[in-house]
Amino acid sequence: QVQLVESGGGLVQPGGSLRLSCVASGSRFGDYPMGWYRQAPGKQRESVAAISSGGVTNYADSVKGRFTVSRDNAKNTLYLQMNSLKPEDTAVYYCNILGRRSGWGQGTQVTVSS
Repeated sequence: QVQLVESGGGLVQPGGSLRLSCVASGSRFGDYPMGWYRQAPGKQRESVAAISSGGVTNYADSVKGRFTVSRDNAKNTLYLQMNSLKPEDTAVYYCNILGRRSGWGQGTQVTVSS
């Protein structure tokens, strides 16, 4: 089973930027569509962005124009570039194979606050 490790979170001021990374184990990372998700305190986990194995991307309306998902299949790594961050982006961010309901990593905390 593919295992995932997220990193890159932190505390940032409103309007700032962060780049999240997700490193996957296994040799078939490039075959899978991948997604970034987030869960804020007291809320359900929600989809943020997705990228197909061929690089086609899709975004939640709340992050369109601010977040960019990308992947480097040679490095088994998924990225999420987050710009113009807002306090409502505060959450634990996770990556996973699109549609997979198990195998979640530990996530990485993003806090947007002045």
